[in-house]
Amino acid sequence: QVRLVESGGGLVQAGGSLRLSCVHSGTNFDVGAMGWYRQAPGKQRELVATMSSGGNPQYAESVKGRFTIFRDFSKYTAYLQMDSLKPEDTAVYFCYAEGYKYGAREGDNWGQGTQVTVSS
Repeated sequence: QVRLVESGGGLVQAGGSLRLSCVHSGTNFDVGAMGWYRQAPGKQRELVATMSSGGNPQYAESVKGRFTIFRDFSKYTAYLQMDSLKPEDTAVYFCYAEGYKYGAREGDNWGQGTQVTVSS
């Protein structure tokens, strides 16, 4: 139901920065928390960062202090600022959003994924 359009991935050297963006369809009533998962080849998908609709951020231990998630509710957009990138951050990053319909939890919504590659 909720469409997510993700952008901002690319190739960067270790120590560099990227910013991911994710725009969702609908209104702010249609989504709850937003954030990113990532999946590297041959590895399990893992949660990177989330932010609730109330602005509460959560981070994976591996990215704390380096990544910052924030949302612009007027633009229906979540951002992931990634600084001090490491080669182990290389993965496909998938935006997600908790879906709501008529105030009830509807399901999970996923973006198309964007490749982040960090070279050493």
